[in-house]
This record gives sequence, structure tokens and C-alpha cells, in this order.
Amino acid sequence: MNLKYLCGFVLAGLALALPAAADVVGPFPPQLLSFSAAKEQQARQLAKDLDLQLSPDIWRFFAAAKQGDWPAATNVYAQLRLRAGQYSDSTNDVAVAGPVWQTVIEVEMSFEAFASGGKKYPLAFGEGIIQSIPAGSIYFGGTDPGRGLVTALCASQPEGKPFYTLTQNALADMRYLEYLRAMYGRRIYIPTAEDSQKAFQDYTADAQRRLKLNQLKPGEDVQVTEGRVQVSGQVAVMAINGLLVKTIFEHNPNCEFYLEESFPLDWMYPYLSPHDLIFQLNRTPLPQLTGAMLDADRAFWAQKCDAMLGGWLKPETSVSNVCVFAASVYGRKDFVHFAGDREFVTNDYAMKAFSKLRSSQAGLYQWRLTNKPGADRARLRAAADQAFRQAFALCPTSPEAVFRYINFLLSESRFADAVQIAQTARKLAPENEQYAALLKQLLSYQEQQRLQAKH
Repeated sequence: MNLKYLCGFVLAGLALALPAAADVVGPFPPQLLSFSAAKEQQARQLAKDLDLQLSPDIWRFFAAAKQGDWPAATNVYAQLRLRAGQYSDSTNDVAVAGPVWQTVIEVEMSFEAFASGGKKYPLAFGEGIIQSIPAGSIYFGGTDPGRGLVTALCASQPEGKPFYTLTQNALADMRYLEYLRAMYGRRIYIPTAEDSQKAFQDYTADAQRRLKLNQLKPGEDVQVTEGRVQVSGQVAVMAINGLLVKTIFEHNPNCEFYLEESFPLDWMYPYLSPHDLIFQLNRTPLPQLTGAMLDADRAFWAQKCDAMLGGWLKPETSVSNVCVFAASVYGRKDFVHFAGDREFVTNDYAMKAFSKLRSSQAGLYQWRLTNKPGADRARLRAAADQAFRQAFALCPTSPEAVFRYINFLLSESRFADAVQIAQTARKLAPENEQYAALLKQLLSYQEQQRLQAKH
């Protein structure tokens, strides 16, 4: 059994898996109503400029959203989605599928965030990112909150105020690129159809080379049929998206770049540094993450976690104590000694959203430990461990936090800690078969090691 790849789990990236909105939580903030009106105006201008004949249901959606009537908007959206041509269960209706569909998605994402997560933490998420990014920058929002909330809460997304908001997840879709060109094409470089074709060809050639060397990644579906290379699946799509991000990065040399991770993109890691809730994508590769960067990141997240979880989680806090906290607060709902924000630890949306942010940053530290042998390994190891423990404490049922942390612990030969994390996740999410299988593997390996030592 190769424990290094025990958790060969494809990270959720195209959408952060967050709870569905069973019911609307209070009135929506006024920014959402004005945002919906602005998006309708943008949709009508797009339809005029591109000479599109759109379904009346699109205007029904916006009419409901502008009034804050989310149940009505949701019903219309569910029907439109089946005609968007973007999903496996949808048809390609030209009256819906096209650049204008992106305006509908962005409104839906933003309302879903507040419907599922209440007001406090969606506002903290979106405004926290917005306030950290300098004007004129280019920002890539990876998860639904990272795209939807930032789009809704910034001064004007179509005008790029205070910065340009895109998502890396949809760049392989020519309809999304058409939307971006119509919105931003006069101010920043957006990939052309030729750029998109080149990215596909470059990825296909590289995938074919790695197929011959048996170097494909977990979840990467590459086949050669009658001499033709065929690629499919999330990993392939995100690799192509990553190449198109690189095209935008290289063709806009005067802009600063910031990113909220969805799916890890390998080429970016040397350029990334932690930046409050997200990452800065630096113009040149960083030889190392400086002590000042690590200190600023630690201080920022210590403050966040103290407010959300209470002040107990320190650099020296053991994995065992983190698991005790998770079992007590998230499992038994015991708040007798809890000094954090009960609104956070009872809010699945907030827990998963903020845990995802911290887990992504921990992943950067782990990448540098693995790929940069000259780095200050002791400091990086401590930074990675603390960030992973924070991500797990923020949401101990998050698959990304669980699997990434366990992979880190196994790479550090901390088997007992890995078992504790798996056991805690299993207890808190007994319906999750991934956790059951993971724990079974870990315990089986533990027994094998015991028997080998005995003999």
C-alpha cells in the first residue's frame, strides 16, 4: 500500500460543495438588489450588442431577483439551467445558452450564498477579499463564494471597479470568454479563440507525453483511440483553464494578480504567496516565502480563528486537542466552555467556505516543502501544520481539509495523528463513505505494521 497516495482524492474545485438553501435567511442585503438590477442592465446591453434573441424567462429571473424574491427566482433559474447547455443534464437552447447566461449565474451564486449562509459570514468573506485587493488588479475567484460574493459586493464588476473579477473555472468555455471580451476586452487582454485552441493542443500534447511515461494525475482521463488523443474530466478541464489563466497573466504585465483557489494549478505554485484570505500571484517565481510573509499569514489567521473558534488554537496545540474540540463543539454541540462565535460553528456555509480558504494556503506550504528543498523546512513545516489544523478546526467534515491534512501527516510519518483526524471526521460525518474507506485503510495498515513489528 502506497500511503503517499492513500488519499488519491480529486479536490472539489469547480464549485465549493455548500449546503442547499432550504429556506431564505432573512431579507437580503440591499447590495444584492442593486447588483441584480445592474446585472439585468448588463444582460440587456449584451443582448443588444450581440444581437441575441433571449428567452423571456431570463427577464423573469431578473425581475424576481431585483425584488429579493429568491424562491421565485430559484424556480425560474432551475428551468433556465436545463436549457443552458453547460451541464450534463441540460440542452443547448440558444435563447439561454450564451454570454448572457453568465450574468444569470453570477446573480444566482450571490443570492445562494446569503440564502445558505445568512448575512454575517458571506459579507465577511466577500468584503474581506475585496478590501485586500488593490484597485486595477485582476482577480480570479475559484469557488462559488469566491466568484459570486466578490462579483456582487464590489463597486461595479462590469466596469472593473475596483478590480477585474473573473473565474478560472470557466475559461475553457468559449461562451464565457465571449462574455469576458464583451465586458473587459477593451481594457485588459482576454484570450481569443486561437488562444483557447492552443491551450487545448498544448495540454493534449503534454498529457499524451505523460501517458506514455505513466505520469498521469489521479482523475486525469486520457485515451488514445485510432491515433487520436482524447481527454475528458475535471482534471483535464482545469489544466486547460490553468493554461488560459497563464495567457491572461502573461498578456497583462501591468496588472497585479490575485486568486482564490478552486482546483490546484501546478504552474502557479512557484508564483503564489498567501495574501489575507486568498493568494497573490506574483509576477515572477518566488525563491522562498519570506519570514515576513509567514508571520503576516500566521497573525492574520490567528485573529480570524480566535474570533470564530475562540483563542485556544495555538501553534503548539496538539492534533488530539483539535479533535477533542471538534467532537465537543461540532459533534455534541457542547458550548459550555466555547469562547468563539456560535453563529460560525453552526453555519455549514461559513465553516466550509473559510476552511476551504485556509486549506488552500496550507496546500501551498506543503507544495514548497515537497518541491523546494532549499527552503526553511522547519518554518514551512510549522506553518503548514498550523494552517491544516486551522482548516480542520474550522470545518472538520470538509473533505478537502481532511484529506489534505492526512496526506500531509502521512508525508511527515505522523501516522497516529492521521488516524485521529480520520476517526474524528468519520464520527462527525458517519454517512460519508469516503471517510469510512479511508479509516479502514489506515487501520488495516496500522495492523500490518503491528504484525510486522511482532515478527
